[in-house]
Amino acid sequence: MPLHIVLHEPQIPANTGNIARTCAATGTHLHLIHPLGFSTEDRYLKRAGLDYWHAVNIFHYDNFEQFAERHGQGPGRFYFVETWGTTRYTDVSYQDGDYIILGKETDGLPPELVERYPEQIIRLPMSDATRSINLSNCAAIVVYEALRQLGFPGMA
Repeated sequence: MPLHIVLHEPQIPANTGNIARTCAATGTHLHLIHPLGFSTEDRYLKRAGLDYWHAVNIFHYDNFEQFAERHGQGPGRFYFVETWGTTRYTDVSYQDGDYIILGKETDGLPPELVERYPEQIIRLPMSDATRSINLSNCAAIVVYEALRQLGFPGMA
């Protein structure tokens, strides 16, 4: 069972394109929760994903509730990446099928959403020099840690 990256209302097409490329390289599925801050026909989105779009399994949802209805009963668990979480992303024991959920580049995840899952919020340690880490970098860091723990299944 693959890992999953979930983008909640992403706003920057290049970030989503870069994340799609990471998904193609790792066999990770990509879930996009609308509204998106761009068109899926955006040239920057397509350029960032290069010619790997055919290798990405992409799923679209009108809102988080629709996503949770389809995937909230397991077997994968939800992990919400936020700058203020208390659990480091490396302290999680990832399992096949887990969902790594990231919010908007500008606002992160809505408070009412993460309040429902307080034990599932993770963060990447960083200095005070920046507000956050670029969304596509953050997704790659967490996915590769999860894949490392799982023994890089299906990867050479």
